[in-house]
Amino acid sequence: MSLPGMTGLGLPLSDDPGSIEAVIEDHMNLWEQFLDEIWNGVSDTEMWISVLKVALRILMILLVSRIARGILYRFVDHMMTPKSSKRLKLRPRRVQTVGKLVKNAVSYVVNFIVILLILGEFNINLAPLLAGAGVIGLAIGFGAQSLVKDIITGFFIILEDHFSVGDVIETGKFKGTVEMIGLRATRLRSWTGEVYVIPNGSIADVTNYSVNNSLAVVDVSIAASEQLDKAMEVVRAVLGRFEDVSLISTPELLGVQTLTASDVTLRITAVCRPNTQATVSRHLYAEIKKAFESARDPRYYSMESAERMGGA
Repeated sequence: MSLPGMTGLGLPLSDDPGSIEAVIEDHMNLWEQFLDEIWNGVSDTEMWISVLKVALRILMILLVSRIARGILYRFVDHMMTPKSSKRLKLRPRRVQTVGKLVKNAVSYVVNFIVILLILGEFNINLAPLLAGAGVIGLAIGFGAQSLVKDIITGFFIILEDHFSVGDVIETGKFKGTVEMIGLRATRLRSWTGEVYVIPNGSIADVTNYSVNNSLAVVDVSIAASEQLDKAMEVVRAVLGRFEDVSLISTPELLGVQTLTASDVTLRITAVCRPNTQATVSRHLYAEIKKAFESARDPRYYSMESAERMGGA
């Protein structure tokens, strides 16, 4: 609201030139005072020295953090070298994954410390920020407990080398080949093609079929009326010449496994490469069947079928 006798701009309504010039002069003095304050602030040597010191300290913080990050990265690379990884009991294909995870953790910690130090240079009170971050972290922890559990479990799965990509594992009711291991979930593909995505937090126990050599167990049934020694000689002859790319050692005939009034079961074991016992067992069954056919065993060989096939 304008005073009586004054315009909205603070100029008098009268036509007195002296009054108008006085008001204009007052405005000019205020503007000059404002410019003088700005100039004094810009030309203040102490202020620029303080700004330069802060800038130098920030540059020093960034430089030191970069050097520290490089040193920590080199330490991680040294720990993840094949010689060191043997002490850590890590397989070569897992070393790279563990190294990346550790480097990411180092980077996050260093960057967080750098941000706090830079904010401290601007005289910002860090106590409320840290308290607020703690409250937010606590709220996230309560609201996403399953996610936090999945991430922590995934990290230890990778760090402790429970299984790797390409391994055949069984966890709970799921069994298949590991296609992907993440911090949150693990993906399996069954031998029939189904894909299972399992949260890491739900992995309570794991059976890994790809770490150690497997054992193929083959049970061969013969008639109880047949000569046991003759049947065992046929089986031993097959085992002596049996060859398979997955076989580790010569298969072994353990002897009679079960005995009934009509059947005698012979048990054979063969040490083979990890997760190849099914293939070796099928191959071994086929060779034993052919051997009994050649020996004219009545349970595995029929004269009528041989005549139909053109044999005798």
